[in-house]
Amino acid sequence: MKRFFGPMPDGQDAHLYTISCGKLTAVITDCGATLQRLFVPDPQGNIADVVLGFDAPADYIASGTFFGSVVGRNANRVKNACFILGGKTHALGTNDNGINNLHSGPDYYKDRLWKVERHDADSIRLSLLSPDGDQGFPGNAQIHVTYALENPGTLRVSYDAICDKDTVFNLTNHSYFNLDGHKAGNIEGHSMMINASCYTPVVPGAIPTGEIAPVAGTPMDFTELKVVGKEIGTDMEQLILTKGYDHNWVIDGWNGELQLIAKVEDKKTYYELWKASLS
Repeated sequence: MKRFFGPMPDGQDAHLYTISCGKLTAVITDCGATLQRLFVPDPQGNIADVVLGFDAPADYIASGTFFGSVVGRNANRVKNACFILGGKTHALGTNDNGINNLHSGPDYYKDRLWKVERHDADSIRLSLLSPDGDQGFPGNAQIHVTYALENPGTLRVSYDAICDKDTVFNLTNHSYFNLDGHKAGNIEGHSMMINASCYTPVVPGAIPTGEIAPVAGTPMDFTELKVVGKEIGTDMEQLILTKGYDHNWVIDGWNGELQLIAKVEDKKTYYELWKASLS
């Protein structure tokens, strides 16, 4: 299903596209190739939207957030908003504290209208042409992202890109998930496991120091399932600097192949939430 979403700043129309498979339904918009909604059932069969999203393109653009959008060419931060590739320094926008670069902006992919190349019942493929010099990155890049729903309950997000020069590519999806449904409050009751015995400490501005530090004995240890909120308020310098968890973890045994990296669980049910609301 396709329906009108709202106008983009340049006057073009953005649309919403619905895909479904089994008990899963996702809504994607061509504004930023963004995952706007994801409806999933809990064990009792209650359906909830588990991702954060906005109701109009203008809200996405004005918010300054990256809810559900494709981030690139580089996700996360680049120190001093420049990088060296092939012996040449490439300058990016200083959109993070006036010093660093965050998510390749300020002309973000999330604020652009992507082209829908294919829309099927259970998948959608979108593309974006990023010209040579776009955001400061070299090369003409043809970028694709595909959202696909698969039984019994999988959302698969795939990226591919071709560029005619050496460049930087570190695309990701920037969804914010709440497994209780986005109206259920914070996610500090969720449990998380990360297959990583080390992480990268940061300095102010969330720039990694280059150190690879062990998580053992620190609040950064998620090698076994742990409630997210258990140690998030700990008086640890790293958590204070980033106001919570906003770090990179170094995956154990990474070999470039598909593997379990992280897992998030929540054991609440809507019935339990309903009982709590009456107490």
